Amino acid sequence: MIPHCKEFAQAAKAAGRPIVGIMCEYAPRELILAAGGVPVCLCGGDADTIPAAEAYLPTNLCPLIKSTYGYLVEKSNPFLELADLVLAETTCDGKKKMFELMAERRPTYLMELPQKEDDPDALEQWVREMRKLKEFLERRFQVDITRERLRSAIDLMNRERALRRGLAELMQADHPPLTGRQLLDLKSIVSAIPADLEQYTAALEHFRTRRSPGENGRVRVLLTGVPIVHGAERVLDLIEGQGGLVVCQENCTGLKPILEDVSPNAPDPIRALAEKYYHLPCSVKTPNRRRLELLRELARAYRAECVIELIWQACLTYAIESFQVERVVRQELGLPYLRVETDYSPSDSARIVVRIEALFETVRASRGDRAMAGSGGPAAAMRAPESAPATRASSP
Repeated sequence: MIPHCKEFAQAAKAAGRPIVGIMCEYAPRELILAAGGVPVCLCGGDADTIPAAEAYLPTNLCPLIKSTYGYLVEKSNPFLELADLVLAETTCDGKKKMFELMAERRPTYLMELPQKEDDPDALEQWVREMRKLKEFLERRFQVDITRERLRSAIDLMNRERALRRGLAELMQADHPPLTGRQLLDLKSIVSAIPADLEQYTAALEHFRTRRSPGENGRVRVLLTGVPIVHGAERVLDLIEGQGGLVVCQENCTGLKPILEDVSPNAPDPIRALAEKYYHLPCSVKTPNRRRLELLRELARAYRAECVIELIWQACLTYAIESFQVERVVRQELGLPYLRVETDYSPSDSARIVVRIEALFETVRASRGDRAMAGSGGPAAAMRAPESAPATRASSP
């Protein structure tokens, strides 16, 4: 995926299209596309670039922020080196202050994200931010973002979101045709590449008729928390390496940003854009009730047997919000919950594996309890046919 995206971005740059780096799902890709630009995700997932960043940034800072800035220091991210503009936003304090340093080396535009949930004034401020961005892009790239160009970009991104939703919904099956890691690997870091949309379509056709063998017994996991960017998939791999199957990824690299489309026929497309992006239930929002409601809906739709929350060290908003998430998962959904707080270093992998194994043992024990209850209790279990033990033993 990375060489494919790099080739596309280089060709677009050579053809005169501006490359716009983004680091957040609040960045409106439609406006970038309508300005003729190419939206590219810059989020760093490489532990090797962190030491270079720590010459400028605190060591006790989110690894995603440090890795991204380390790419800038080392000039080792080809997409960042190609970027004509970085579209920043005031989400968490760490990113906001890092963007100040990045602006000394790269042209950077900052959008101010209001963080009150369901506040009419906050939404109006976000609409104004969208209009200001439109005017800035028009001046910067000497282009007229017409209503027609904007609607075309909206249609394009709605199509991409619909295709990615379709692929994610395949994981609702009893025997999903993909693993969580395979689904994550289908996500491109460049938005709306035509060849990607063709491949998403082909993948949907292929996997709709395919049943993955050998999935019986794997624990169905809903993974929530921080985004899992390219190069930082370690915890997801640990989960699936221990007999789990991540059937749902609620985070920003999963379902969260693609569940809502932009209204294609809205009389004011800028306002429609603002409404879609403002609804994203990120932990920087206060209060963040939408995320909790989304977790309730997804846990039921994907029949999760447990919830694992991944938090990058020093990500304070997700770390604090995990208290509310755990309460909903345990008390309302009645599911086992595990919080994994880590960084990009593999030094704690063995400890994380032990905790995952314990979680999965809890899930499997509850399966046995349900099976016992369904068969009529202990007496019925004693009357089970002789083949029953062999059947249980054959389960992974």
